[in-house]
Amino acid sequence: MELRQLEYFMAVSNELHFSRAADKLNISQPTLSQQIKILEGEVGVPLFDRIGKKIALTEAGEILLHYGERVFYEIEQAQAALRDLNGLQTGKLAVGSLLTCVSYLLPSAIATFKQLYPNVELSVYGWKARDIKTGLFENHLDLGISFLPTDEDGLTSIPLYTEDLSLAVPVDHMLAANTEVDLETLNHYPIVLFPPDYYLRQLIDKYSSEIGMTLKPTLEVTTLDSLVQMVSEGIGATILPSSYLDQLTHARITNVRLVNPTVEQQIGFLYREDKFMCMTTRAFIQQVTQISETFKTIK
Repeated sequence: MELRQLEYFMAVSNELHFSRAADKLNISQPTLSQQIKILEGEVGVPLFDRIGKKIALTEAGEILLHYGERVFYEIEQAQAALRDLNGLQTGKLAVGSLLTCVSYLLPSAIATFKQLYPNVELSVYGWKARDIKTGLFENHLDLGISFLPTDEDGLTSIPLYTEDLSLAVPVDHMLAANTEVDLETLNHYPIVLFPPDYYLRQLIDKYSSEIGMTLKPTLEVTTLDSLVQMVSEGIGATILPSSYLDQLTHARITNVRLVNPTVEQQIGFLYREDKFMCMTTRAFIQQVTQISETFKTIK
């Protein structure tokens, strides 16, 4: 089995379409089909079920895909280690971050990083917590910035800071003049929240449950922009990270501290235990860590 054949197999497995895979590999479809047939002859079993124009992985194909992903993952790790050994400041760095962190934590860190490592192709994605974990496990991401702690086997974390969540209300809201508000008080006012499968919502529900209450939102939306828009239009209040609300310059919104209990979240880095951490990744972590020092005392 040649590495090139395995690369061709991986491409077809990902696309489940010979023409698209051939286009991505920049080879002809007949050449790709021939190489897959040779590979199937070498392993002694079919790797794909061909049903008309559709294809699907056989059980043997699923097994080879699993090990193929590990092979190419280890090759990437070797390349990263060699770049470090040779002092090369090139390559790619893919970071998945919570949307709130993309807004207030990362901009200055990214600017400094790009000055230090101008040849590194940096990609930063604003994703949900569960998508960040999936991206790390599937090797689409090198680093994650998400909620801690994590109980996922195979992931390691580096804490950054802990901060409070605050109540965001319209400036003419009855609670807008308060310096702080008990969490239980929110049962008496319309509130807009993320859906239950979002970590931030789960955190809010956890704290609410601990004091024997259940928040029933008037509306559930899936984006930060939508939450802010709903609050500004007077649909209801919402609960978001204090640091995000502090940097939010919106004439129609003010934020109030939540107490009894104080709702807290911990933010940190996530990365795969078996992934080589190159110096560009370490440099990015260093830049973000320096910025995060200003959030460690947010209460």
